[in-house]
Amino acid sequence: MSGAQQQSRSVASQSPYAQLFRIPGAKAFCISGAVARLPISMMSLGIVLALNHMYDNWTVAGSMSAMYILAVAAVTPFYARLFDRFGQRRVGPVALGVQIVAMLAFALAALARVPIPVLFALAICMGLTQFSFGALVRTRWAYALRGSQHESLLNTAYALEAAIDEIVFIFGPILAAFLATSVHPVSQLFVPTLACGIGGAVFFSLKNTVPPVLEPIDVVAAEIPDAQSNAVTGQPAPALQTAGDHAAPTPSPEDNGFRLRRLHRPYSAKPRNVLTYRGILPLLVVFVVFNMSFTAFDVSMTATMKAAGAERFLGLQLAMFAVGSCIGAVIFGSREMKGSHWRHMVMFLTLLTVGYVVFRMVMGNFLILGVMEILTGLCVSPLFATGNLIVKDIVPVRSLTEGLSWVTTAGSVGTSFGSTIAGAVLDASSPHMSMMIPWIVTLCAVPLALLGWFLARKRR
Repeated sequence: MSGAQQQSRSVASQSPYAQLFRIPGAKAFCISGAVARLPISMMSLGIVLALNHMYDNWTVAGSMSAMYILAVAAVTPFYARLFDRFGQRRVGPVALGVQIVAMLAFALAALARVPIPVLFALAICMGLTQFSFGALVRTRWAYALRGSQHESLLNTAYALEAAIDEIVFIFGPILAAFLATSVHPVSQLFVPTLACGIGGAVFFSLKNTVPPVLEPIDVVAAEIPDAQSNAVTGQPAPALQTAGDHAAPTPSPEDNGFRLRRLHRPYSAKPRNVLTYRGILPLLVVFVVFNMSFTAFDVSMTATMKAAGAERFLGLQLAMFAVGSCIGAVIFGSREMKGSHWRHMVMFLTLLTVGYVVFRMVMGNFLILGVMEILTGLCVSPLFATGNLIVKDIVPVRSLTEGLSWVTTAGSVGTSFGSTIAGAVLDASSPHMSMMIPWIVTLCAVPLALLGWFLARKRR
């Protein structure tokens, strides 16, 4: 066996995650992007903890956190479009600088106990400066894995990013609660600001993995004159130069057999809106609907454990779901699943629905519920990774960041709706009724995913 064959077999036998990090620059942008994502799990909770401690008002704290989340969701696609249009290298440092200034301004204002209306305005301004680091990292993975040799590892890369998201959401709230109770009520606002600044600066300084800005190329096909067209126009066919001729005249552009009319780059041309691609809107609706289940479960579980006098174990109970999701991401990324991504999404949504039904049945036994959370959580990260892969299949490369950010936005909108609906049901009824919301909304997402699958097949 030749040395090249042995090396090829050795690479093939490696774990897909090991192959992933052998790619130059992959470790650097993956780790720095993970650090820069810390605010997504800390800032919203940090607002609630800080305001409740300083002003002793849950309503104001919850409302300000919700306004911050909605502001982030509103501008995420706009920033993504800028990154696709002008590149991460040009837009990133400026956007990061504005974001850090806004986060520091809010943290300092909270520390100074400014009036609540001013703090509301600063919270909205801070949300309007946030962009999705997760979409930027996934776009870099797509660029780093381009080509036939590494294309199959994109499934592993997106599963890895889903696992990192879960790790961030496991440790972020724990760190925020610890800082708020053990250090200072506002310290949990400064830590994510520092993490975002350091991680983002390193991320945007990595030049080798920056995706290029792709401009659409407008090419008009060459016209080939033939004898028939010459006969119609009455023009004689151009004479061929023979070997006996003394000099060959330079052919004019009109006499060339292949005539390229124009090849230009229309910089003024705007890329097509991502939402107009068939299958994107059904996918976003699916993400809005089933993401309502997560915050609805969190709120319902909080009320359940509070009624049982077990609030001190709430963080551990909720973490079981994220642990299962993290394990699911590792398993999903180590395998190459065959068939349509839409079919995988329908399967994961169905399994998630069944898991939520079991939650409702065993919600009185926290130990069994924790086990079921781990098992059901195995479907969560694969579900998000599958959605990102669907976007990758539908949206062209030059608009990939915008497409991926729309998925993040849809998820944020869904989570805000879920907590609102669950809170209203709790006020009107009981935790047993609100715990039905997760399986109902996830079940409603299944036919929407089937519709997206149908449209995808029709598109092909």
